[in-house]
Amino acid sequence: MRGGFVRRMALFFVAAAVLWIFAATFLFWTLATALGSPDLPGAIARGAALLLLLLLIGFTARAVRRLAAPVGDVIDAVGRVAEGDLSARVDERGPREARALARAFNAMTSRLRASEEQRRRLLADVSHELRTPLSVVQGNLEALVDGVHPPDEEHLLAILDETKVLSRLVEDLRTLSLAESGALTLHREPTDLAALAKETITSFEAYAEQAGITLDADAPADLPLADTDPVRAREILANLVANALRYTPRGGRVRVDASQDDGQIALVVSDTGAGIPPDALGRIFDRFYKSAESRGAGLGLAIAKQLVEAHGGTIAATSVVGQGTQIRFTLPIEE
Repeated sequence: MRGGFVRRMALFFVAAAVLWIFAATFLFWTLATALGSPDLPGAIARGAALLLLLLLIGFTARAVRRLAAPVGDVIDAVGRVAEGDLSARVDERGPREARALARAFNAMTSRLRASEEQRRRLLADVSHELRTPLSVVQGNLEALVDGVHPPDEEHLLAILDETKVLSRLVEDLRTLSLAESGALTLHREPTDLAALAKETITSFEAYAEQAGITLDADAPADLPLADTDPVRAREILANLVANALRYTPRGGRVRVDASQDDGQIALVVSDTGAGIPPDALGRIFDRFYKSAESRGAGLGLAIAKQLVEAHGGTIAATSVVGQGTQIRFTLPIEE
């Protein structure tokens, strides 16, 4: 881009010089003829050279100003960004290269501002999520120290449960951060997703039975092996099943289906819960997004999405309010 700009500027000056040489030559030849100059060629040459020099100086100064003004705008805006003003923008004016520079700068500051806003929201959300279990732990410990509660198993287990909540939240944040940054290491190996689905269902059977929810799976035994990290694949499925159970009322049903689809293995977790409104459906995979009825930290679906995409798969949700929700994700088949 810079080379094209230089070439165009050079051609412009060459063309302008040629035109002005012809114009100056004609003008001075006419003047010299009218005045009867004895040294006609010399007069023409000296006058043309002087006029050409003045014109080139004028054109160069104008071109430099035209190019320097928008670049100066960018320099001023860069100084504002360095001082923390991420709202700085520059007008797209001047030569094509200057306009391209302005567009690139504006796009960069827009991304920086979005990243900063996301960082602030994350800090606020993390603080909010940590505050509740920390308050419970602090309150119980103060009660034990003050003698309000006896140091028995019931009260100690309550503190232990809250520390587990804290530990899970910290680990979820770590996993999400690694996945979003592309630094998450996957230990891929041929994985039997049919068996993994049934094992995951088994681990939730006690909870489902206590909640009065039917929990089952349909995973063909001849399903091809998947090229996945089995620990992360189980984490994906566990997050989706746990989320489905959380929002399915007593008497409802949660089901996991697995099938081969276009060179990948598709797993679908469906429930008969309240469903998700259309205006919220597009945000359920955002970290810390929670509906008014949400009882979790808002990280499970965000982690599932990042882990699926880290495997090269896709994940999507469909829902009908009052009927339930389906979340479908795919993982690659072992070649």
